[in-house]
Amino acid sequence: MQLAYKILDSVFAVEEGQWNRLLTQGDSPFQSWGYLAALERSGCATQEHGWTPCHLAAYQDETLVGVLPLFVKTHSYGEFIFDFAWADAAHRCGLNYYPKMVSMVPFTPVAGRGILVSGLVEDPECILLGLAKEALRMSQDLNLSSLHLLYLSDAESDALESTRLLRRATFQYQWVNEGYDDFSDYLGRFRSKRRAQIRRERRELRQSGVVTRLISGADASDSEIETMWTLYASTVDQFGFSQRYLNRAFFFDVCKQLGDTVQLLFAYEANSPIGGTFNLVDNGVFYGRYWGALSQRPYLHFEVCYYRPIELAIERGWHRVEAGAGGQHKMGRGFLPRVIHSAHVLHHPMLHQAVGQFLSQERVEILSALEKASDWVFKT
Repeated sequence: MQLAYKILDSVFAVEEGQWNRLLTQGDSPFQSWGYLAALERSGCATQEHGWTPCHLAAYQDETLVGVLPLFVKTHSYGEFIFDFAWADAAHRCGLNYYPKMVSMVPFTPVAGRGILVSGLVEDPECILLGLAKEALRMSQDLNLSSLHLLYLSDAESDALESTRLLRRATFQYQWVNEGYDDFSDYLGRFRSKRRAQIRRERRELRQSGVVTRLISGADASDSEIETMWTLYASTVDQFGFSQRYLNRAFFFDVCKQLGDTVQLLFAYEANSPIGGTFNLVDNGVFYGRYWGALSQRPYLHFEVCYYRPIELAIERGWHRVEAGAGGQHKMGRGFLPRVIHSAHVLHHPMLHQAVGQFLSQERVEILSALEKASDWVFKT
């Protein structure tokens, strides 16, 4: 198969329709042209902030048949598959770890197809491997330290096993709808102590007068979008380890671009918003992204980030709730760890070998721990 490759310095170098025709029903809305456009147009994912777009496009007979979203990065923030220890090891060896090349949607730890290939081609794996190998060549030609393909699907990870890329297994916590009738039916899976605790947390929050409301991005007023931005910004600023990856312009732009796919879940007290989450819902998946609160209330975070999304998923037949990266406490709310795949090449042979040995051991430990997770959470 003859492919021609082109480096795109912006998602705007491709028409929206061309890009989105590469998407399949199982892809996340974060991979859409509109979401990436909002990140670039608002100035969040730009060279100024250490995310220089260099998306790799594959063409067959002048038809776009594949895209690998790529960025040259000068840091490792906003990725959530952590390689800070690798950067430190490189520094100790007198090597430059930055800049590097990364494939992912900025600030978005959502797994799926990381390499977008048209469903209309005869040999999609050929295009997938072609894009990965061309990205590898690009990273070398640009004298970058490494290439990191993050948040890959199971199939992509398996296909890339034939390349130089080192496979990595990490995990994040997700909730899966197993056909529950209602929230009480779901709680029946828990041991009695945990079941009683969750009921008490929800009851006490309701008795304090807190209610929730879900508003789509298409229906949200400017005031409601402004409130969501304020919630996000004020909460990020409270924690020294957090950064404002997003700005006000992004929240307005993405609501305009994605409309009903954006879902804002607000918590109110005396008709005034006190907390909320910015989410996307598509193809039966609730993607919880950003949370914020203007004042602290016991169990408010659990309600708007976990309990109410689960309840909505059961009511509306959504099959999964993803609540972002990190947080072992999510297991106590029924979110089980799921393997997240990534693939890596470090161009210095010694560093590549050392990381490979580490990843082999890490993978064994993680897969072993995941086998025991369900028994720890639910009654047997």
